[in-house]
Amino acid sequence: MIYLDYQATTPIAPEARAAMMPFLDEAFGNPHSSHRMGREAEAAIEVARGRVAAPFAGIPGRLLFTSGATEAGNWALKGVLAAAPPGRRRIVTIATEHSCVLDSAHWLASGSADLVVLPVGHDGLVDLDEAAGAIDDTTALVAAMLVNNEIGVVQPVAELAELAHAAGARFFCDAVQGYGRLPLPVTSCDMIAVTAHKIHGPKGIGAMWLRDGVGIEPLLHGGGQEGGIRSGTLAPALCAGFGAAAALAARRFEEDAAHVAALRARALDLLGPEWILNGSAGHRYAGNLNVRRKGLDVGRLMSEVRNVAFSAGSACASGSGKPSRILKAIGLSDAEARSSIRIGFGRYTTAEEIDAGLGMIVEAAERQRAWA
Repeated sequence: MIYLDYQATTPIAPEARAAMMPFLDEAFGNPHSSHRMGREAEAAIEVARGRVAAPFAGIPGRLLFTSGATEAGNWALKGVLAAAPPGRRRIVTIATEHSCVLDSAHWLASGSADLVVLPVGHDGLVDLDEAAGAIDDTTALVAAMLVNNEIGVVQPVAELAELAHAAGARFFCDAVQGYGRLPLPVTSCDMIAVTAHKIHGPKGIGAMWLRDGVGIEPLLHGGGQEGGIRSGTLAPALCAGFGAAAALAARRFEEDAAHVAALRARALDLLGPEWILNGSAGHRYAGNLNVRRKGLDVGRLMSEVRNVAFSAGSACASGSGKPSRILKAIGLSDAEARSSIRIGFGRYTTAEEIDAGLGMIVEAAERQRAWA
């Protein structure tokens, strides 16, 4: 199987797997226990915390482990709104955000929140003038993701955060697809969500970085093991794997970026001009190619190219049978959205896999056209 679905998840790094193994065997202590095994597990978690928090160094704040970025996104929106004063009930976000943000925002809007969901242009980018008009002195929180999980577009996070802060609002960034791949806009944000399994770490572990002074209410109650505001027994194995993956991503940052850029150029050459890129060509992460071809039956394509793992949209929405809401948000018709695929690649993807995988995809698409 050729794996070209790096936005859904990434293969675990050998270094991350090795870091986890002791805590699945003899070092199984509860990190919140006071005996030696507990203290050893706690120490390993703190080492991992430092590694994951390395991109935030120099900015006053703390990194809190969560079960994943979905929990962090829920926590940011619900926690900030719960702590906000009565006069600040507005949430401003973007139509192409991850479902953990949009669903949380809509749930809050079913109560006392005032929700503004900003549209995006054909390039997938938000209009800053429109954002400025929506962010006012009633705004509690502005939420925007750094890199879109479906189309790879990079939003102007720093500019949006500046608008939020000028209005006295907090700013939350879902940096899941950017962490370890792009520089993070740390100085601009109040809260940032990251996760391990998008950087070759284990699934089931994420984190939220919280700037000092940001008031946020707990999402989970029952012990306050994380910083007194997040409850639940931490998994030392998952934390250790996340830490190892983060340290490796930092060491390989330039090497990985160059590798991905070379693969992108190779992939675009193989696809050719009949495949149209969805979203901005310039403001995007290079390891995400969301492309469409006129008349393509994606369901049939995926059935015929079973030895290549690629996607027709986000893993979260797979199987819904509906056109991607992200592609609809950038103005694509139902037919255009249904003729689009997402190809994702990264550190462990080889040039030979790009050649073989895209070769099979292009060949199957050509057969469809010949038989149409």
